[in-house]
Amino acid sequence: MNIHSTISVQITRAIQVLLTTLLLLTSPLSLAHDKGHDVSTNAAWEYIEQGATVIDVRTAEEFAAGHLAGATNIPFEDIVAGVSKLELAKDSKILLYCRSGRRSGIAHESLVAAGYSDTLNGGGYDALAAKPVTAN
Repeated sequence: MNIHSTISVQITRAIQVLLTTLLLLTSPLSLAHDKGHDVSTNAAWEYIEQGATVIDVRTAEEFAAGHLAGATNIPFEDIVAGVSKLELAKDSKILLYCRSGRRSGIAHESLVAAGYSDTLNGGGYDALAAKPVTAN
């Protein structure tokens, strides 16, 4: 292979990587994903105060050890079926949380893929539990 062919192959690969990255960053699931991750505790509490259904996606044992008042326990691996049983509209506000935000992120992505359009990953339980609800 000559130098021109090698450079051409490298440029083609670089363009493919850039296009793939751009596609992933602008896909509908990725855009919804942005809403689902890395929110502040204050933003999560604002969502709760706006009437979001609060779902703890940890295990039943973790939930029993402590959870947010009014939260429903649906383990992350059962989130779509569990939310379906709650008979929530696809545009209902749903706030998800777990221990660290990882499982609630997975649950968020599952709900978005199932057509739920207003879900939010609230992150970790400890951070949420430390922030008291403000009176209006």
